[in-house]
Amino acid sequence: MSPRDAKDEIDDTSAPLIEHLAELRTRLIWSVLAFVIGIVVAFAVAEPILQFLLRPIEQSLRDLGDPSPTLQYTSPQEYLFTLFRISMVFGFALAFPVISYQMWRFVAPGLYRSEKRAFLPFLIASPFMFFLGASFAQFVVTPMAMAFFLGFADVSSIFANLLSGVVGDTPAQTVPLAVPETAEGVRITFFGKVNESLDITLKFIIAFGLCFQLPVLLTLMGKAGLVSAEGLASVRRYAIVGILVLAAIVTPPDVITQLILFSAVYGLYEISIWLVRWVERKREAELRAQGLWFDDEAEQADDEAGTRA
Repeated sequence: MSPRDAKDEIDDTSAPLIEHLAELRTRLIWSVLAFVIGIVVAFAVAEPILQFLLRPIEQSLRDLGDPSPTLQYTSPQEYLFTLFRISMVFGFALAFPVISYQMWRFVAPGLYRSEKRAFLPFLIASPFMFFLGASFAQFVVTPMAMAFFLGFADVSSIFANLLSGVVGDTPAQTVPLAVPETAEGVRITFFGKVNESLDITLKFIIAFGLCFQLPVLLTLMGKAGLVSAEGLASVRRYAIVGILVLAAIVTPPDVITQLILFSAVYGLYEISIWLVRWVERKREAELRAQGLWFDDEAEQADDEAGTRA
C-alpha cells in the first residue's frame, strides 16, 4: 500500500451486517426523535409562522383597498390541521441538521477521507441553497403572484368600464374586487380560505427550494465524473425545454410565475456549468501536479507514433 493510499484509507474496519443494521436503527431513532421535537417546537410558534407566510396575500389585499384583510376556514378542524401542517414542514426544517448529521455518521465510516472532504461541502451547501430558494419564493415570487391573482379583478374592471362606455352596461362577471354600493350587477368579492392560501405559498417555497438544488446536484455529479461542463453546454437547448416543462408542472397555471421559475432555474443551470468547469480545472491541476494527467493531443501523437513504428 502506497503512503497516499494509507493516508486515504477508510477510517473504520468492516463490521458484520447485524452491527450495521443496529447502527442504522439507532440513527433512525435519533432522527425521528429530533423530528418529533421539531414538530412540537414549530407547533408552539405555528400561528406567527402562519401570519408570516400569509403576509404577501395580506399586503396584496391592502394594496387593493381592503383595510382589514380576512381569511376564513369552513370546517371545525381546518385551522388546527393547517397549524399542524405548518408544524410538520417547519419541524422537519428544524430537525434537518440533526437528521443530516445522523445520516452522515452512518455513511461516513464507509467513505475514504478524500471522499468525505469532497462530499461534506455539498452537505452544507444543500440546505443553504434550499433556504435561498425558499426566501426567493416568499419575498419575491409569492407577492408578485398574489398581486397578479388578486389584482386581476382590477384589470377586469378597467375593461368593464371601457365596455360600459360603449354599450352602456357592465357585465356582471367583470365587477371589480371592491365594488361601490351603487354599482349594478352581482357583487363579486374575495373570501380566501386559510388552507388554500397556505397551500399555494408552501408550493412556491418547496418548488423553488428544490429547484435551487440544481447547482449542488450537477456540481456533485461533475465531481464524480458523471457529467461534464462541455456535455451540459451541448444539451442546453434540451435543458431549456425541460425547465419549461418543470415550471409548468410545479407552479400554479399562470404564465408570470412560470416565467419567474424558468428564469431562476435556467440561471442556476448556467451557474452549474461554470461550477462543473471549475471542478474539472481543479481536478486537472491536481492530476498534473501528481504527473497523472495526459493531454488528448499527446496521447493521440503517441498512438500515431506507435502505429507508424
